[in-house]
Amino acid sequence: MKSTKTFLLFFSAVIALSSCNNKINTKSTGNTSLKDAYNGDFYMGTALDINQIQQKDPKVTHLISKEFNSITPENIMKSMFLQPEENKFDFDVSDQYVAFGQKHKMFIHGHTLVWHSQLAPWMTKIKDSASMAKMLTNHITTVVKKYKGKIDSWDVVNEALNEDGTLRKSVFLKTYGKDFITHAFKTAAATDSKVELYYNDYNLCNAKKRQGAVELVKNLQKNGAKIDGVGEQGHWHLDRPTLEEIEKTILDFSALGVKVSFSELDISVLPSPYGLQGAEISQRFENNERMNPYPKSLPDSMQVKLAQRYNDIFKLFLKHKDKISRVTFWGVNDTQSWLNDFPIKGRTDYPLLFDANLQPKKAYESVMSLKVKK
Repeated sequence: MKSTKTFLLFFSAVIALSSCNNKINTKSTGNTSLKDAYNGDFYMGTALDINQIQQKDPKVTHLISKEFNSITPENIMKSMFLQPEENKFDFDVSDQYVAFGQKHKMFIHGHTLVWHSQLAPWMTKIKDSASMAKMLTNHITTVVKKYKGKIDSWDVVNEALNEDGTLRKSVFLKTYGKDFITHAFKTAAATDSKVELYYNDYNLCNAKKRQGAVELVKNLQKNGAKIDGVGEQGHWHLDRPTLEEIEKTILDFSALGVKVSFSELDISVLPSPYGLQGAEISQRFENNERMNPYPKSLPDSMQVKLAQRYNDIFKLFLKHKDKISRVTFWGVNDTQSWLNDFPIKGRTDYPLLFDANLQPKKAYESVMSLKVKK
């Protein structure tokens, strides 16, 4: 009996030593965070909600500062918050956002100057082109000037295209005309000539919409407007878009001489009603068990599939790292994700690298494994 106990103690010691060595080996790679692992490839970013901006949870703040070197405001810089009433700007929370990025020495992205959704209500009532031009000029100039030299890049125009690549019939198109995009980019550049300017949209892996975005960029360039990059939102699924479609997006925009960012990356593991893709937030469907298969936790088999999907995508990103400026996850951890309520209220999704308890998932490990130094 004594010899058996001795053997068990010896065996436990060996296991403990092995575990310790594994930890040492992991640290010896030098890749202790996403931003460290991908340093020199592209920025690794995340979107911040108001609670994170105001640093209400020290654990979340620590995770953000440790893992990411780029930030995007999830909502607080949209026009309904920055200029809720005509000529009455509110920069309180956006100032806190910029201060957060400066404190942690991050690349600070602004989102977004012109968007048809989450629009200040008074802006929707503008009925003529002269008034719309005045509003766009004043809003863009005021906001960009306020953060000149502090914000590193802007989404100037957000989601201006339909799925077939035509221009969305937004209030801007109806009142100003198609050149509202050129006007917006020229106004931003005239206010801050050094800040990077992006067009941002979803479903750009779809051929028709991508071609519309290509023509949008070409039109800006033809009209002498500064555009530095295109943001592909990357609200994707486990099986679509294909890697070939993602790669085509990178190549097509890069061929125009602009940077590519993946600006709002998340991978839904849930069924998509009626084949819905993208991020058209006006759409809503009813909840049911079939549409919400993992209400409490994600099974290990699905964790593995999500990890493999992220691994495949980041392999592609690394292949084209010379063309990609930034990869930003749309949220810090799963509980923050907008996908928990989209397009069905009350669902539980698991699209990010960190779980509800801020712990790294298999998906995180798969992304990090690509950068382990041999």
